[in-house]
Amino acid sequence: MNLDEIAYLMNRLRVTAVPDEYTLQREIQSLLDQNGIRYKKECPLAPRNRVDFLTEDGIAIEVKCGRQKPNLTRVLAQLQRYAESEQVDALLLLVERNLVGVPKQIAGKPCKVLGLHQLWGLAI
Repeated sequence: MNLDEIAYLMNRLRVTAVPDEYTLQREIQSLLDQNGIRYKKECPLAPRNRVDFLTEDGIAIEVKCGRQKPNLTRVLAQLQRYAESEQVDALLLLVERNLVGVPKQIAGKPCKVLGLHQLWGLAI
């Protein structure tokens, strides 16, 4: 599956309340499993550099959940490290609140952001 297909699949995820990050990761894991998508969870890309999910097609899925928007500078640095890995072909960031300022490409690799909105699931 390519990045657009994975993003479309994640866009179908529905939750009734904003869960904690681990609960959301379990929901994502279940969705990937139900759709026959092979992945590694907590996949190490380098020392002290681990992405939440890496699909067999090289799509890195990172989940950020919390009461406040994640720090853009830190998130971009994290995505940059992931994009520098030869294992990663594309990036998908799932955040509770939409994060403005994430580029459509990082290190020449496509990047998408999906914002999780309470009661409405994921929205681009």
